[in-house]
Parts: sequence; C-alpha cells; structure tokens
Amino acid sequence: MIDRTSEVVPCHLDDFGWFNAADACYYSMLDPQPPSTDAAWQGRYPEGAVYRVICVDRVPGTNGGWAWLPTPPPGYGGISVTPAQLASRAVDQMALAGPAIGITVPPERVGLVGVPVWLWTEVTPTTWGPNSATASVPGLVVTATARVTQIVWDMGDGNSVLCPTAGTPWYEGGIESPTCDHIYDQPSFEQPNGAYTITATSTWDVAWSGGGASGSLTVTRSSSTTVRIGELQVLVTN
Repeated sequence: MIDRTSEVVPCHLDDFGWFNAADACYYSMLDPQPPSTDAAWQGRYPEGAVYRVICVDRVPGTNGGWAWLPTPPPGYGGISVTPAQLASRAVDQMALAGPAIGITVPPERVGLVGVPVWLWTEVTPTTWGPNSATASVPGLVVTATARVTQIVWDMGDGNSVLCPTAGTPWYEGGIESPTCDHIYDQPSFEQPNGAYTITATSTWDVAWSGGGASGSLTVTRSSSTTVRIGELQVLVTN
C-alpha cells in the first residue's frame, strides 16, 4: 500500500495495474504490444513500451488511455529496466566469444606463399550459436537468441576475407577450402616476430522478445592468432 495525500491506495490492482504515486495513475504494459506502425509508439518502436493508463482521481473523460514510456513508471512492480535493456543482460549471460580459430598452418609450422590457408571456427554455442538466455526482473521476462551471421578475417597483410559460414576444417588431401581461405603473396619474415597476425571478428545477430515487445541487436566478438609464411626455395645445380 502507498500513502498518498493521507489516502491509502492499493499498489496493484488486477484490472488496473501498478500505481504511480507521482500522477495518481495505474499503469499496465499492453500484452501484446500494439503494431509497430501504431501512433501510440510515437515513432520510437521498438524502444520502451506502450502502457494502458488509468487515473483514478481525474475528471471523467481525462482519466487515461495508452501511453508510450521509455522505461517503466515509478512503482511498476519494481521494474527499473526496459525489455531492450533486459535483452542486453541476457546477452551478457551467454558469454559469447570470438571464433575458436582453426587454420591449416599451426604455430609450429610454416606455410608457403601461394598456398591457400584454410580458415574456420569450431562450432559451439559460444563461438557460432545458436545461443539462448533469459533475463528477468519482477514483472518482466525477456528471452534472447544469438547466432553468428558472418566472420571477417583480417589476415595481417592488408587483406580481409568475409565468410558467411563457420568455414570448413581442413581434411587430408584438401587444397582449396570450399568455404573460406586466403592466399598470401608475400612471406612474413619482415612482420613483428616473423608472423602475420590474424584477427577474426564474428558478428552476432540477437533476436529478443518479452514484456509484449520484441527487437534485435548486433554484437561483435574477436579473437586472434599468428601465422608464419615462407617461400619455397628451389636449389638449382649444374
């Protein structure tokens, strides 16, 4: 119960929602939310949410309606975050990581100029997806699902490779990767520590829904390794 101007009123009513002492109105989040084209969103969809408002001590005809709010109003079930903010918390719970890099030239070996270097990532929930998590506060639950849509490989020689798949692990007898590889045209001996630094950046698409709202967000994660590239020396004798 909340004491407002010497009058005790319920904090929550099943038919009205949660009481906001700042304006003497009850708020309940619409479920489902109005279509994204509805004027109630004021052009801000999918941020925030639309609420039904009932004001108990207003002049008849001015006692509420629908209202868009960027965050839940004071007193709303203890909720202090929007569905979109809660989706970000769900993403944090997933522990998404950069690619688990696989290449045909491990650190103990030296690759050759002109020979394809295969590029791939181990496919797991944290390196490729799908990966789902749920975050909640009293009165609001949001579930998010993340999937990688592409990996951009910075090869360290001024070139990058965009691959829309996880790549193909090398197999015995393979020459060119069927999905993702790169050919170096210069050796790496002039690079720091005599090796090219490869940085792989994955782009995660996250779809979320909850609290009568839905949306998407994009996050990236990166990881790195090195590769040494040499030249095949041909010895000519007379």
